[in-house]
Amino acid sequence: MINNERVVVASPLAPKAVGPYSQAIKFGNMIFCSGQIPLHPETGEVVGTDAAAQTQQVLSNLEAVLRVVDSGLFQVVKTTVYLKSLDDFAEMNAVYAQFFPVDPPARATVEVARLPKDVLVEIDCIAILPQRITGGAPALGPAI
Repeated sequence: MINNERVVVASPLAPKAVGPYSQAIKFGNMIFCSGQIPLHPETGEVVGTDAAAQTQQVLSNLEAVLRVVDSGLFQVVKTTVYLKSLDDFAEMNAVYAQFFPVDPPARATVEVARLPKDVLVEIDCIAILPQRITGGAPALGPAI
């Protein structure tokens, strides 16, 4: 049986998936974003050579995926940060804090042996759609 609530999300403003996966899946009022690495959306080239620049691009890519479903980083409830080296934690964290200045989401950060394209940072997230009040009843956002 197919559940019609499961919708593939694809943003032209974020890098295309580099494998057999979707940028995100919307299910009900939740959005499950695949891990983003610091690829330029148009060229597919790695952006930045340090953890700060790469984190900036990764979070911009996640923001672009969420924007297509009228959500955003302000609606993220959980992230997982994958770092090639935990020595880059402070650098990543400083940029991360700029994207989540108030009430940041829950987060796990792990060191991994290797990431795609030998980047330094990958981040995935789970977000929700903002509730909108229309005619006195909450709506869960537009259909995709």
